[in-house]
Amino acid sequence: MSDTTEPHSPDAGYWHLWSDADGITHQTHCRFEHLELKTFAPPAKDLWVKRLAANPEDITILVLQPGTLNWHRNPQPQWIVPLSGTWFVESMDGTRVEMGPGQLSFGEDQLAKPDASGREGHLSGVVGNEPCVLMVIQIRDAPRVGAACKID
Repeated sequence: MSDTTEPHSPDAGYWHLWSDADGITHQTHCRFEHLELKTFAPPAKDLWVKRLAANPEDITILVLQPGTLNWHRNPQPQWIVPLSGTWFVESMDGTRVEMGPGQLSFGEDQLAKPDASGREGHLSGVVGNEPCVLMVIQIRDAPRVGAACKID
C-alpha cells in the first residue's frame, strides 16, 4: 500500500525581536509559513524552500567575546545566525532567549524608545566562557512597528 498523502511542511522557526507602538521591544518565536517542496538545485531531489522577500545589503561575521554588551538597538533589520557558541538576547519586556547553532533570530528593534530605566532596544551577550560566532545578514528593508512574525 503506497502513501498518497501530501508531505507536510517542516517546522522551521526563528526568534523575532520587534518593537511595539510604545517603543518597547518583545521577542516572539515565529514559524516560517508557506514552505514549498520544489526543485532548488537540479538534479538533486526536491527541497523545502521559503524565499524571503528581504533586500540584503551586507553579510558580516561577528565574534562576541564572553560577557554582556550594553543596551542597544540593531543598526538595521538583520538576520542573525549563530555559527558556534551560545548567545542571549533580552528584550525590554524582560524576555530572555538563548540561541546557539541551528537557531535563527531576526532583529528589528530600530524603532525602540528608551524606557524609564534607560533601556533601549535589547541587551545581548555570550552565554558561558567561550566566544560566540555570529553571521549577520543586514537588509535594506525599513523596520516595522508591531509586526511580530510578519516575515514574508
